Amino acid sequence: MAFPFGALAVAAGLSPWQAQALSLLMFTGGSQFAFIGVIAGGGAGSAAFTAATLLGVRNAVYGMQMNRMLGLRGWRRGVGAQITIDESAATASSQTMPLEQRRGFWTAGVGVFLLWNLFTAVGAIAGDALGDPRRWGLDGAAVAAFLALLWPRLRQRDAVAIAIVAALVTVLALPWVPPGIPILLAATVAAVWGAFVPGPRDEGLEPDVEPRSPGERV
Repeated sequence: MAFPFGALAVAAGLSPWQAQALSLLMFTGGSQFAFIGVIAGGGAGSAAFTAATLLGVRNAVYGMQMNRMLGLRGWRRGVGAQITIDESAATASSQTMPLEQRRGFWTAGVGVFLLWNLFTAVGAIAGDALGDPRRWGLDGAAVAAFLALLWPRLRQRDAVAIAIVAALVTVLALPWVPPGIPILLAATVAAVWGAFVPGPRDEGLEPDVEPRSPGERV
């Protein structure tokens, strides 16, 4: 997904350096696609920033979980915060031994960070040569990224209901409000729903992994 992000960012009006800066500093796919999606649609920078921030809130929750699990200190905490994403959090959470948790977190986080930024650069450089991204089907990459982000979370009725309501709000708002605002309205509806409609007590952000005893062979 990093290659189409780089190409779409350039097509949306960003320079290759700006596209690369987003991957280096923001480094969360859903937020990055939301940002350039709003910009490409003619939305204001403030709307793009707000949409990206709302989608990145889950990483703050991951960060609190990883801080308790890994006990990072000093400069490692700052670096760890930057590479706390779905992949690194899931890899660490799937392990039972502290050493393996740390190893999984750093391996997944650093590995994805390097590859994501590498292919962002390749996509951004190739963006001008590719021309109109619609010719290559890259205009659907943002939608595919959101679906990939959303699909694994549709395991409970409440999650499905929130997704349906948010989608309806987005569709109904599109003809009436400026670009970028529909996604903010949908996120607000989802946040209000989550705050006032209680969900299952055992529902969380950690991956569904069966716990293993320390001596159990894999």
